[in-house]
Amino acid sequence: MVRFEGPIRRLRGGPIPGSDFLQLRPEDAPAKGLTTWLTDGLRAAVATGRLAAGTRLPATRLLAAELRVSRGVVVDAYQRLIDEGLAAARTGAGTTIIARPHVRDAPSDRRRSLDTLRLPLPPADGIDFDLSPGVPDLSAFPRTAWLRAERAVLDEITAADLGYGDPGGTPWLRAELAGWLARTRGVRAEPDDVIVVGGVAQALALLAQTLHAAGRSRVAVEDPGSRGARDQLAHWGVRPEPVPVDAEGLVVGELTQDAAVLTPAHQYPTGVVLSPGRRRALLAWAAAGERLVIEDDYDAEHRYDRAPVAALQGSGPDLVAYAGSVSKSLAPGMRLGWLIAPRRMQAELLTAKHDSDLGNPALPQLVLARLLATGDYERHLRNVRTRQRRRRDALIDALRRHLPQAEVTGVAAGLHLLIMLKADKSDIDLAAEAASHGVLVHPLSWHRHREGPPGLILGYAAHPPDRLAEAAKRLGEALSRPGR
Repeated sequence: MVRFEGPIRRLRGGPIPGSDFLQLRPEDAPAKGLTTWLTDGLRAAVATGRLAAGTRLPATRLLAAELRVSRGVVVDAYQRLIDEGLAAARTGAGTTIIARPHVRDAPSDRRRSLDTLRLPLPPADGIDFDLSPGVPDLSAFPRTAWLRAERAVLDEITAADLGYGDPGGTPWLRAELAGWLARTRGVRAEPDDVIVVGGVAQALALLAQTLHAAGRSRVAVEDPGSRGARDQLAHWGVRPEPVPVDAEGLVVGELTQDAAVLTPAHQYPTGVVLSPGRRRALLAWAAAGERLVIEDDYDAEHRYDRAPVAALQGSGPDLVAYAGSVSKSLAPGMRLGWLIAPRRMQAELLTAKHDSDLGNPALPQLVLARLLATGDYERHLRNVRTRQRRRRDALIDALRRHLPQAEVTGVAAGLHLLIMLKADKSDIDLAAEAASHGVLVHPLSWHRHREGPPGLILGYAAHPPDRLAEAAKRLGEALSRPGR
């Protein structure tokens, strides 16, 4: 058993453990998979509180010597903890535990009320791998860059910058967003066209209120498509009506509504890209009847195997309301996004925004503006894309090994993939089988109206490659047995 004798030493970065904490014996080390063996031991020590937040981990050379493994094994294990947001490495302070894994306690009454707003997920008990789609890699949040930008902003802003400002957002952020979206997404907008919102959800809420007030209450939504978008629209009094999606994206020929909400660059959840012919047909449909296209560009930053697909808004700025956010690139808790709508709608949208919240918080807007201006935001995105590509590749490789009968689609971009299965059971039953093996996934049927073959949606952004490989193995065990 690994021991570190002597008293606990107080150093910068927290105490260094001076007694047993890993409960691993060198003689029990496997012939292969040493990094996973050590990482699992470290995770268990964190989860049980043997390694508390603020504890500084032993030097990699010392731990390697005690375990009789190479230093590289320890370095890789520490890095996995960092990737999962359980630890942080700082120059001069070593690697320090900063969090414990999420522990699911019995839900409070408030928790139960919040759960009713979400999808009917299986019980949380026994879930080891939460592969819910739409969850980004929160451990990758650029803490250092954000802190540096925030300090610079606080040094420069005036008292007036912290008062009630334009409900559309701070001028600096609107200008930076207009330039960045033009460069990276082909969006055509001036700074005054940008409305800073609290994410795509608020953008949909403002658009739904404006459409409802104008008596335009029928809105087409993709089928399958985002259940959250449907619920948001319905809450504000418009009627979401499903329109099918095929291999070319939304079937434009079936549109009869006043507006349409879609994800053309990376359709949720199938991953299909709206074809050039469908793009032209959609814009023609909107122009013919003064209809509105609402473009949800929810994860455009995450692409791996293809050139970026330009935003639809660039081809029809008078027809398309474009919405995006930093929820998938930074963190959903930032509540920062943007809405660029046809100019004929801007007065009503700004009024609705003002009546809703008087505008977003000033300081986060200014910090994001600085990150965009310095290039730190784009550097962060490049780093995140590299991490997510590795995670996607690990999940695909593991699915090929453990679930070879599955058809894997939607892998060229985004933070999730879709597996289609030939099975006698519904995908809700298949998801329940997966949950019984500790893996939480979304059945495709939760996100569609029409009947179709069973499918499962797997999010991969929140887990490192080794965890994804184990999750795929569990899925294979759950779904590959006879009768599945």
